[in-house]
Amino acid sequence: MKQFSYSILTIVSAILFIAGCKEKAAQKESQEGEQYEELASELPIERLKLPEGFKVEVYADGIDGARSMAMGNNGTLFVGTRNDKTVYAIQDRDHDYKADRVMILDSTLEVPNGIAFKDGSLYVAEVNRLLRYDNIEEELDNPSEPSVIYDDYPTEFHHGWKYIAFGPDNKLYVPVGAPCNICDSTVADQRYATITRMDADGSNREIYAHGVRNTVGFTWHPETKEMWFTDNGRDMMGDDIPPCELNRITEKGQHFGYPFCHGGIVKDPEFGDQRPCKDFIPPVQAMGAHTAPLGVKFYTGDMFPEKYKNQAFIAEHGSWNRSKKVGYKISLVELEDNKAVSYTTFLEGWLDHDSQDQFGRPVDILFLEDGSMLISDDYGDAIYRVTYDRSVALN
Repeated sequence: MKQFSYSILTIVSAILFIAGCKEKAAQKESQEGEQYEELASELPIERLKLPEGFKVEVYADGIDGARSMAMGNNGTLFVGTRNDKTVYAIQDRDHDYKADRVMILDSTLEVPNGIAFKDGSLYVAEVNRLLRYDNIEEELDNPSEPSVIYDDYPTEFHHGWKYIAFGPDNKLYVPVGAPCNICDSTVADQRYATITRMDADGSNREIYAHGVRNTVGFTWHPETKEMWFTDNGRDMMGDDIPPCELNRITEKGQHFGYPFCHGGIVKDPEFGDQRPCKDFIPPVQAMGAHTAPLGVKFYTGDMFPEKYKNQAFIAEHGSWNRSKKVGYKISLVELEDNKAVSYTTFLEGWLDHDSQDQFGRPVDILFLEDGSMLISDDYGDAIYRVTYDRSVALN
């Protein structure tokens, strides 16, 4: 009997030891997933070129597929992805403008490209539904299950990833891309090739703008409060047409041309005979064909020189089907009275024009409280920070 009791005790002890080891391993794995060391990045950012006085540094590295960005009330940077199923939370706890903590909030999502933050909650857009994580900055270590606020968007993956943002009217704006390169998809579903909006709880959804092929970036002018958005032009018409677009919405219900007219002047070879270009709102700025403009933001900070105030910065993700690559840069569209007066390059160097190799593809833009610029990069898996030093510019 004593030998039997000893055997039972040994087995129980072994089970407890194994369970304890597993628990410690799980804890270690969890802790390792949260930690982030400020190591020197291997990205060749010395290749990046900026105007005099500006500097670019790596804010966070190893952020696989970094796409849309949103800032929380307590300084947490939230980052969505397109192909990695992941939403990140990034913190700079020592306030040195470099990330020192990276957390994965969720890694089970379907194309969580779009994110927005409002009233303590993080909103995440999947292909066909919208999720809301409440009190997220208080629950970063153990987020609660999100609530589904809307789940009736189309399920097609083609242009199904979404950029979302709250407007000055407190409405949540959500685009629905065309499920094709070129087609009149509204015949099947009027929501295609539009920008929709709804209340923060998912109610009262309506179509706000029509004829928008695939916008993956929009914002509102700081003074007029009008919505501005980028739009990606169609493919398979050659290297140099049609142009991509920067557009301005002045009232609900406007139509921006797709699939009938591109860039305000290019008649579509398949659908152009159905409606003339004069029927539609032309872009404020026709951009380079295949440059794939995504994130757009107006500069409202005080760090950059005054000439950049209220001007539009645009992340050009870069071409995928052009004989010679274009884009892969941050552009600047300067405006006067809502009209574009120049379209120039602000930051470039991710693409080597000679070798046609790239080490990054900019996606989204966000400005910090100090006026510096954050740029996400889903190819280099990084977040960059751009600053300006007046003393350097004067030397």
